[in-house]
Amino acid sequence: MDILIKASQLILSLSILVILHELGHFIPAKLFKTRVEKFYLFFDPWFSLVKKKFRGTEYGIGWLPLGGYVKISGMIDESMDKEQMKKPAEDWEFRAKPAWQRLIIMLGGVTVNLLLGIFIYSMILFTWGDKYLPIENVDYGVTCSNFAENVVGFKDGDEIILIDGVNVKDFNSIFYSVNEDILMRDDPFEVVINRPKVGDTVIKIDKGIIGDWVNGSEGKAKRSFLSAKCELTIDSIAPGHWEWDWWTFSPNFPFFIKKVWVEGKASSSELKKGDVIYSVNDSVVECLSDLRYFLKGNKLNDVSFSVIRDGQIEDNVLCGVDEKGKIGITTIDNLVTKTREYNFFPSFYYGFKLTTLKLGGYISQVAMIFNPDNGLGGSVGGFGAIGGLFPAEWNWYAFWSLTAFLSLMLAFMNLLPIPALDGGHVMFLLYEIVVGKPAPEKFMERAQMVGMILLLGLLVFANGNDLWKALF
Repeated sequence: MDILIKASQLILSLSILVILHELGHFIPAKLFKTRVEKFYLFFDPWFSLVKKKFRGTEYGIGWLPLGGYVKISGMIDESMDKEQMKKPAEDWEFRAKPAWQRLIIMLGGVTVNLLLGIFIYSMILFTWGDKYLPIENVDYGVTCSNFAENVVGFKDGDEIILIDGVNVKDFNSIFYSVNEDILMRDDPFEVVINRPKVGDTVIKIDKGIIGDWVNGSEGKAKRSFLSAKCELTIDSIAPGHWEWDWWTFSPNFPFFIKKVWVEGKASSSELKKGDVIYSVNDSVVECLSDLRYFLKGNKLNDVSFSVIRDGQIEDNVLCGVDEKGKIGITTIDNLVTKTREYNFFPSFYYGFKLTTLKLGGYISQVAMIFNPDNGLGGSVGGFGAIGGLFPAEWNWYAFWSLTAFLSLMLAFMNLLPIPALDGGHVMFLLYEIVVGKPAPEKFMERAQMVGMILLLGLLVFANGNDLWKALF
């Protein structure tokens, strides 16, 4: 059922994005009186599921859900219609239009995706506001991953004060300034923390630290970087479920049990949903980092919990600990958050700022993946990884947030100067504008073929990665 819900959200999200992207090409083509032969959601090799011709254009839905397309007359595209290109150009063909009109038609899809990202983020802020965690409400500092503690130098309980000389006001800014920058910055920087019983301490973070994580045993054991990055969760005690151990840190907090996993040790104990863990082997548990510390020190042992249940203390609740120091529960926090609310028109300004932040972060991720020093080439994910980003229950906030992000991804990827992508067509059009004549037709046909082979290869590689990770 979880897979069905995730798949439904993915298909709906991609359908919205593909239709609007292709409308970005379709509308200017029609405005410039260029004939559009086909407008398709998904691809239709050999046959289509639905098709209807209206005013010279065939509208349809293909059976292969890998995107969509518009077929514009007189254009060298993925259809590779060479017969049409051998005939003299007609007034209604793409190749007969001025270069500036063709450039607008080709940039239309990317433009729509960018504007859509801004619009969705703006409406998210207007509808739900911006939920954040004030730093003064993080009473127990942070709880660190193995990577953050052993490689970077953070400790459980550290309170973040300054990041690169800037005061920290809310925990969200820590996520973007440290969790992002530790992995993506090419220059060293400093984080000032207040450490219990030590005082103010400076942590110096060297450039390229992501390579230390990837090349270490911890990094090699984890799955897709991009997928894991977007699936960040505090559900870190459940065996067999994604944990944030490779990440830097999350807020430390008092907690209670949200869920007991059937495949974990806790399922055969008396621990229950809603329990507040008070102590482990008579050692008081104040926050999540305390629990993690005690469990890791008792791997493969039975421990005795004291829990608060329905206002009463229950002692001697026995539970085994697995070889990873986990018992198989999901925790939930009681942190006090605040929400910034936005009126309709200001939400567009802040939606634009959020779009630039998200797009900049994504571009940095892509650059990091293709940097051979980081060893992240094998982390590229396909439709399985993207589908895994959606929650297992329908959540409109999460759906629209991911749709906005995917829209920005689609805009960036389509703008890359690769033949067969919009960016490849734009590259040839810019060449024509500068040189004063189009690139040779034969060269463009071959470039289109090479681009299609590259994209198909990337598609097979990315989805093959998903399959490999699912099986092994």
